[in-house]
Amino acid sequence: MRLKEGDKRELIKTEAIKMIIRNGLEGFSMNKLAKACKISVATPYLYFKDRDDLILTIAKEEGQTMSDAILKNFDPEAHFEEGLRVQWRNRYGYMTTHPDKHLFFEQLRNSSYQEEFLHHFLRGFKETLGKFWDNAVKRGELSPMPFEVYWSVAFSPMYSLARFHNEGKSLGGKSFKMTDEILWQTFDLVVKALKKK
Repeated sequence: MRLKEGDKRELIKTEAIKMIIRNGLEGFSMNKLAKACKISVATPYLYFKDRDDLILTIAKEEGQTMSDAILKNFDPEAHFEEGLRVQWRNRYGYMTTHPDKHLFFEQLRNSSYQEEFLHHFLRGFKETLGKFWDNAVKRGELSPMPFEVYWSVAFSPMYSLARFHNEGKSLGGKSFKMTDEILWQTFDLVVKALKKK
């Protein structure tokens, strides 16, 4: 059965993500991709100029999907705890629904593609989250702090838990499976740490 043109493009993107997760960016090539997709070596070039164009196109398209998912039902005018709860729900939901794409973005964050990916991804996203943070500081819900400090305290615990969950083990190799109870217990600790006393 022959694939439709749009299906071929999606197959190429999906297989590229899998290969990059499995072998890293260094082990990824258009020839290997075509072989994995069981298509002609020339076919990926019908949709993408070259390897870099393919990777950055995936990053832009999937980055927009991730941004939309993270900002779903999020109001930058919301009070701090309420808005952060929506962020955690959305981010964790995206990571668990699309673990492959989350791992793909982790590969990009540690590569020469990071700057260009973040440039596109952060455009509207950063403005919305920055406004939320500013509003929380203006209302006296948060103490003023560098944005990087806020970000690290607000989201790093959740990303660490998601990594443990995806790997199926925590530090020391102990078996780990994420639960709602663990997620929201951690969230409560984060809110307690950040909220102005």
